[in-house]
Amino acid sequence: MGAPSAALPVLILTGPTGSGKSGWAERLAEEAPVELVSVDSAQVYRGMDIGTAKPSLALRARIPHHLIDVCDPAEGYSAGRFVTEALSAIRLIHARRRVPLLVGGTMLYLRALLQGLAPLPPSSPELRRELDARAAREGWPALHAALERLDPQAAARINPNDAQRIQRALEVCRLTGERLSDLHGRTQPPLQGMTVWSWALAPPERAVLHQRLAVRFEAMMAAGLLEEVRALYARGDLTAAHASMRSVGYRQLWGHLAGAYDQAEAIRRAIAATRQLAKRQFTWMRSEGFAEWLDPEAQALSWNRDVRRRLEALAL
Repeated sequence: MGAPSAALPVLILTGPTGSGKSGWAERLAEEAPVELVSVDSAQVYRGMDIGTAKPSLALRARIPHHLIDVCDPAEGYSAGRFVTEALSAIRLIHARRRVPLLVGGTMLYLRALLQGLAPLPPSSPELRRELDARAAREGWPALHAALERLDPQAAARINPNDAQRIQRALEVCRLTGERLSDLHGRTQPPLQGMTVWSWALAPPERAVLHQRLAVRFEAMMAAGLLEEVRALYARGDLTAAHASMRSVGYRQLWGHLAGAYDQAEAIRRAIAATRQLAKRQFTWMRSEGFAEWLDPEAQALSWNRDVRRRLEALAL
């Protein structure tokens, strides 16, 4: 299919949820020859608009956005598919002599794009049932400890309660006899040979971010998030096991609709889960040594001005 143009850069703006990435990106795209490529594992799903803070249709009509509303919530969407579709979007944007700005906080997708994806074996339903049964007896933190003994580097990147990723890492070890981290280490970065400019928004006051996340979720509820989840619940072909319904906010409201707890508890759990997500994103940013860190409260105008000047120097 050919590599994306090396003559133009690829821009990346990441950071924890609620740090203001989308606003920064949209303002830049209003003023520069930039198109936005979403790096968000929930915005890919149609019908999941409010809880994913998806840009409005009016905004998307004005500013080109890519990798939003590309699949149904009943479908799976993988890091591999993201890399394929992101590279396709980058090629098309470069062909128009414009610059792609990848914006979002799904760190697994960014890692796949920046470091590459190892050729991994297909999943084994039998082995996954065995691991699930063991987790039911011992808990996922115990399986994380087992992974730490087999593959310390992979374990260091995975939360002890991240069942999906723990299961996959153990599965790969069992099926291949190799460590997942070693397989990843032998891969080629998809953006190799390209110029990449990257930044990460990092609010200096964690308490301020936490308060903002709580206010934002309450605003989502006021905008109709519960009704949005209720419509998905009523479809009948979705379950709590679907990746789409494991998204933060959706998972907790789904539990409420299933009768596990009341609405107030669902909101409490959703806000707590959002804060935990932000913490994991910070951890990833530190562990990867990713990008230039910026203060979203103080550097928005200077960043916008500096990026526009750098793009102007490319005669765009």
